[in-house]
Amino acid sequence: MHRFDSTPLQVVAGNEVPVAVGIRARLLGLALLDLEAAGPGLLIPRCAAIHTFGMRFALDIYFLGSGDEILDARRAVPPRHFAAHRGAASVLEIPAFPARNRGEKRTGPTP
Repeated sequence: MHRFDSTPLQVVAGNEVPVAVGIRARLLGLALLDLEAAGPGLLIPRCAAIHTFGMRFALDIYFLGSGDEILDARRAVPPRHFAAHRGAASVLEIPAFPARNRGEKRTGPTP
């Protein structure tokens, strides 16, 4: 996960994920990465809308409030889509369940 090697980590909804603090990490997110390189996902602070252009796998997207509470969840959002939630303070992107766990129990947040 070289793209996020120098980014801080934060525990959100039970998942320790890199935080997109730089412009490059915020702009690219998980786009253009293989599933293995995406790791546990990415938290994008100060964000209420994302796109999945350039993605190679589907994402579970969680729109979070200012206290990291889940406001909305979009499961298995495929590449080339746009998603937004008015009032979200940040977005948690996690590789979608089928691609991530292949038959294992879901470990992501529950809205």
